[in-house]
Amino acid sequence: MPAIKLISTSALAKKLSISKHQLDELLLAAKYITQTDNGYKLTELGIQNSGATKKHAKFGEYIVWDENIEIPNKLISQGKEFFSSTKIATKYNLSARKINMILSEIGFIEKYLKGWTITILGTKNGGIQKENTKNGIPYVEWSESIFSNNAFLAIIQEVKGEAGESTQKKIDNSKDSNFREKFIAKHRATDGHMVRSKAEMLIDNWLYMAEIVHAYERKLPIEEEVYCDFYIPTGKIYIEFWGLENDPKYAKRKEIKREIYKKYGFKLIELTDEEVFNLDDVLPRLLLKYGVQTY
Repeated sequence: MPAIKLISTSALAKKLSISKHQLDELLLAAKYITQTDNGYKLTELGIQNSGATKKHAKFGEYIVWDENIEIPNKLISQGKEFFSSTKIATKYNLSARKINMILSEIGFIEKYLKGWTITILGTKNGGIQKENTKNGIPYVEWSESIFSNNAFLAIIQEVKGEAGESTQKKIDNSKDSNFREKFIAKHRATDGHMVRSKAEMLIDNWLYMAEIVHAYERKLPIEEEVYCDFYIPTGKIYIEFWGLENDPKYAKRKEIKREIYKKYGFKLIELTDEEVFNLDDVLPRLLLKYGVQTY
């Protein structure tokens, strides 16, 4: 029996003719690795599938794999029909570029140097990573489930100006509706957003003055009816301001939301009362952590 040859993740990506970023996403989706503050860590499942850790004198620990490892995500398209952004665009009378922008907006794909790469959330929602065999540009195809995905359809309706009473009714009946009914949006921010507290007004004004495009109370691209305080499309970053720390009901709501952010691996910035009055020092640092540079 021939000896197993172990190679680094970068070397494996080169062998598979994909970028390391794409391979990391596939390994995450297969649950062979998990993401930590210091990079990636092998899981038990990853170890069972030939993964191992080596140590380099200069660069420290890194992960190696059997050069012939099979990545499950590369096999899921067998026997199923998948749809490119061009095919999806035809169904909704939109351009492929617009479809990719919508999929990016809801966090299913990310812009690469050229083309698009899938995210963990995109993989969970039926997407598979592909690559143009002629020029190597990455793209994503989608299972038929994309046509019934609520987050995707909601943005399609908004883009086409078709969001009407049914959408509003769904929003009004969401789990967050009691909170929003209790705290009326009566504070007008500089950019015209009507927000629910002075603290939210200060955050909104800061983002506007920093010329950062942002949305207020954007629905998270998930099945659960959950709304963030602020959403920054550049970087796919969510901001939550936690007030009412002494209210037990609010505290419970806070923990539920935090668990949802964690469950889906969303990029979250959490702000407290004290930090709101020190935004010039706090937000630039927290945004930079996710690749968004301010003044």
